[in-house]
Amino acid sequence: MTTTPFASRADLTRRRLLGAALAAGAAVPLAAAGPAWAAPVAPGPAELTLPVPTGPYPVGTVPLHLVDAARPDPAAGPGRRRELMVAVWYPARDVERHPRAPWMAAEVLPTFLAAAGFPAGAATAPATAGHQGAPVRRTGARLPVVIFSHGAHSHRGDHTVVVQELASHGYVVVTVDHTYDAFTVFPDGRVLAPDFGIPMGPADFAADLRFVVDRVEELAAGRNPDAGGRELPAGLLGALDPRRIGAFGWSKGGSATARLMIDDRRVRAGLSLDGPMLPVITADLDRPFMLMTAAFTRAEEPAVAAFWSRLRGWRLDLRAAGAVHSSYGDNQVLVPQLAKVIGMSDEDLRGWIGTLDPDRAVRIQQAYPRAFFDLHLRGRGGHLLDGPSRAFPEVAFLP
Repeated sequence: MTTTPFASRADLTRRRLLGAALAAGAAVPLAAAGPAWAAPVAPGPAELTLPVPTGPYPVGTVPLHLVDAARPDPAAGPGRRRELMVAVWYPARDVERHPRAPWMAAEVLPTFLAAAGFPAGAATAPATAGHQGAPVRRTGARLPVVIFSHGAHSHRGDHTVVVQELASHGYVVVTVDHTYDAFTVFPDGRVLAPDFGIPMGPADFAADLRFVVDRVEELAAGRNPDAGGRELPAGLLGALDPRRIGAFGWSKGGSATARLMIDDRRVRAGLSLDGPMLPVITADLDRPFMLMTAAFTRAEEPAVAAFWSRLRGWRLDLRAAGAVHSSYGDNQVLVPQLAKVIGMSDEDLRGWIGTLDPDRAVRIQQAYPRAFFDLHLRGRGGHLLDGPSRAFPEVAFLP
């Protein structure tokens, strides 16, 4: 099948600018190539929704405030240490009394929308499938762990479709806000947005992720890593399997995932969702790695081709026809909903989501990452990754 991408002249220009910015470690605004809309067409904010995960288990989630005592944070002031907000997602039980978590905190959502070029009050955050603080579902065996790294100028919830899908099938997923390149809220009320004066490159993201892997080991050993010592959901301590850790990321987070695996052998398998792999990676990687590419294909981005040539273990490169840079994430389902409210043209909407149908994109997001981690963290083969599938005719296996 053909894999001709949706790539206008503006899109190609944006890709080059995005790649250059990521190579320099700069944050990139979500609407760098898009117009701003003055006001919603319909009165009141849009009530956005996310698709329901397909797994057999309800999903729980809890935020953690982490402080890395080993890393000073000069930007925060003398004597301060690197702080991160993360969220832990997991299979849950007895969820009825636990409210569902929002996709993004209300305190920061207007700033996030405005930075993306939308009216600040255009939408309310959709509810996720994650029930806040619900008990962990345990079956006796420890649970495999996947760590997620977001893209530039984004937040830890930008791939919630994938995250809650994995959790509903029995994974623990830890999502990370990379402070100074994320929209995030701390327990003391501090609201931070990406700061262009504090460049954050993939190596900085990878350092955050290595620290989070350490905290996964603490949770596995029965210790609470939360800086404030806040109570954790019942059953979380001791539930994680530190011998089965994977990682994935989008865009700059995909590049950081590759660097994490090169630096930290505790991570057994990695997935990049259209990461540009900049700056160029020159080290070999001998563990399983999968690329899901769109704008940053091996044909379009030499750094991705160079990284591919460094993969010495199991490897796979997939591309969905019509996908653009954000097509493997929540934008693919949320932006079309928002477009109806603000009067976005069909042409502008295609600039955001390409020509890949949102419903099909959701199925791809739910199926392929889970098949990858099932294979390499659980030893469950299946057949989806063996070659092109009749169920997913849009997805090409690139040689």
